[in-house]
Amino acid sequence: QVQLAESGGGLVQAGGSLRLSCAASGRAFSNYAMGWFRQAPGKEREFVAVISWSGGSTSYAGPVIGRFTISRDNAKNTVHLQMNGLKPQDTAVYYCYADWSKSGAVVVEATTLSSWGQGTQVTVSS
Repeated sequence: QVQLAESGGGLVQAGGSLRLSCAASGRAFSNYAMGWFRQAPGKEREFVAVISWSGGSTSYAGPVIGRFTISRDNAKNTVHLQMNGLKPQDTAVYYCYADWSKSGAVVVEATTLSSWGQGTQVTVSS
């Protein structure tokens, strides 16, 4: 059974940083793209970032370009999201995902994905 477990969320002031981690188990994920979505209260889940199977290619949503960095460690079955320059509008529950149909850093819709973590809350105060 595939499990994705996020950690690293918390409360931070605007301008601060957080590093999210996602640990995968139950399936070899090194051949597949991994990424992050987020969902703010009352809003739809939105794409944040994706990384290719090798880590050599990444894609980001416009609002986070230049502030967030996605990385992965296939030896440890983990993917990370380094978030710098956080803004109150970054406040959301952040979800890790695995895309078992793709290996490249392709932006996808949340409805196409079947493997999600439980989410980790990120709150940015102004």
